[in-house]
Amino acid sequence: MRQPPRPELSRRLLLSGCAAAGVAGLGPVARGASGPRRIRFSHVVSEDTPKGLAALRLQALVAQRSGGRMAVEVYPDAQLYGDDDEFEALRTGAVDLLAPSLSKFGRVGFPEFEVFDLPFLFDNLDEVRRVTQGGFGRRLLDGLHRQGLVGLGFFDNGFKHMSADRPLREVSDFRGLRLRVQSSRVIAAQMRALGARPVPLPFSATREALAQGIVQGTENPLSNFWTQGMHEVQPHLSLTRHGYLGYAVITSERFWSRLPGADQRLLRTALDEAIDFGNRITQTQHDKALASLRAWGRTTIHEPTMAQRASLARAVEPVYAELGRSIGPAWIQDVRRAIHA
Repeated sequence: MRQPPRPELSRRLLLSGCAAAGVAGLGPVARGASGPRRIRFSHVVSEDTPKGLAALRLQALVAQRSGGRMAVEVYPDAQLYGDDDEFEALRTGAVDLLAPSLSKFGRVGFPEFEVFDLPFLFDNLDEVRRVTQGGFGRRLLDGLHRQGLVGLGFFDNGFKHMSADRPLREVSDFRGLRLRVQSSRVIAAQMRALGARPVPLPFSATREALAQGIVQGTENPLSNFWTQGMHEVQPHLSLTRHGYLGYAVITSERFWSRLPGADQRLLRTALDEAIDFGNRITQTQHDKALASLRAWGRTTIHEPTMAQRASLARAVEPVYAELGRSIGPAWIQDVRRAIHA
């Protein structure tokens, strides 16, 4: 369950430098003299999560449908790149596919993606999919071309819950708490609105930061919480369902343009099926993680009442106006319309 050590920085620099220089086997659309066309897919979570399992499904579909002519190489658990360097790795051609958290896009020039970080925006996954699978989601993906990226679809990972060294049910429970967050202005603003102190850290560093007391708590979907071993260092888990966590599958225009049209169609079709598979098992994986946590028995699980969740929602309501001032209120109005379409 614990995350494996990440490769040395020198290896990453070597990969990036070789890709930028077009070294055989490491450049865009890498292909050996007689081997398959390699497509390197890097992500930061465990294989036994909705995203991890969907990536493996993509790998199998591409191998089968290309007759072995194409090979998706999956690198989970930040084995190659993590939160801090995966976009740069894609830009230089050191990897070919990423599925970053939607929270990461704001810091690289796409602040409109931060609407997904708004607290208590979605009540269920059906509402999420009206957004991601409709015109609003396509508009977001199409906008990625501004920085030479191609958006291929959205993965779900469901709803986030709070964990800490104490139960988190009332607003007062958050006061002064050091909470690990993704590098998202919206998430940081939420935590400040609750009286907590947000600490941005890479996902791969979170468990160790919790173990060492650098931070006291964090937020995660249940599958991430379980597969990363965070239950071993967090005595309390509160099922707050306060926010959504999803991912966008992206590649670079440079990589995509060098694929023959038939290979683009094969990859896109396989990816659509893998996304559908991953999204269908999201709830199953979360139920499995919750059952494992209950069987573990050493993390106390708390279920806030409807009144307690409503109180938390009122406390973070100002975050909506704050984001509206940053990206324009039209984005928030549009996502709400898409939810209720």
